[in-house]
Amino acid sequence: MDLFVKLAEGFMEMIKAGADVFMGFVTGIIPLLIVLITIVTAFIKLVGEERIFGFMKKLSRFTIFRYTLIPFFSLFFLTNPMAYTFGRFIDEKKKPAFYDASVSFCHPITGLFPHANSAELFIFLGIAQGFAQVGSQSKLALMYLLVGLVVSLMRGVVTERITEFLMKRNNVTKQNAA
Repeated sequence: MDLFVKLAEGFMEMIKAGADVFMGFVTGIIPLLIVLITIVTAFIKLVGEERIFGFMKKLSRFTIFRYTLIPFFSLFFLTNPMAYTFGRFIDEKKKPAFYDASVSFCHPITGLFPHANSAELFIFLGIAQGFAQVGSQSKLALMYLLVGLVVSLMRGVVTERITEFLMKRNNVTKQNAA
């Protein structure tokens, strides 16, 4: 009988711990996310979607921007998973590389801009909690963002080259790629 009592008490303690974490989210991160999403939405409305989209189309011509700034802006403005729709500004042959760069950037952007990929926030917070004991959580978030941009660029360029190689090898032309 004591075993069942201990199991029931342990189960209730687990439920209470979960409730404490949930209340921390309700009073901490959830209002932050709502405010960030509201600010980003207001910014898009003020500037205008057409201007933002035109700017992205111009940026897509340059490799370094295609795999750093466009994934950053797409995740910042549209958040995950809508961010991948910015692929419409990218040439058809370069879309796989853009997607690879964007997916690679989902974690790094979360530290400074949690609204961009809120599902990944819990992973970042887990890492940051340990880091906060020895350093600055903000410094970690910034380093994470910068390294993420470099990794996104590298992955985008490599994936672009692989895509070009495979398209040449399989005789894929622009007409049948679209």
